[in-house]
Amino acid sequence: MALIITEECTYCGACEPECPTSAISAGDDVYVINAATCTECAGFADAPSCAAVCPAEAIVQG
Repeated sequence: MALIITEECTYCGACEPECPTSAISAGDDVYVINAATCTECAGFADAPSCAAVCPAEAIVQG
């Protein structure tokens, strides 16, 4: 299951460079995660890197 970015996103951009599969991109008002390429960092980290750096805690299970 992929992660999602909620409306609480402050559009800071901290999450985008953290994604090892480039699944995160800028949307109109919030960043978005492509569910087809999000692996929740499996094989790269013990926990999703994007969620760890999100100051708004806007990245959650979808």
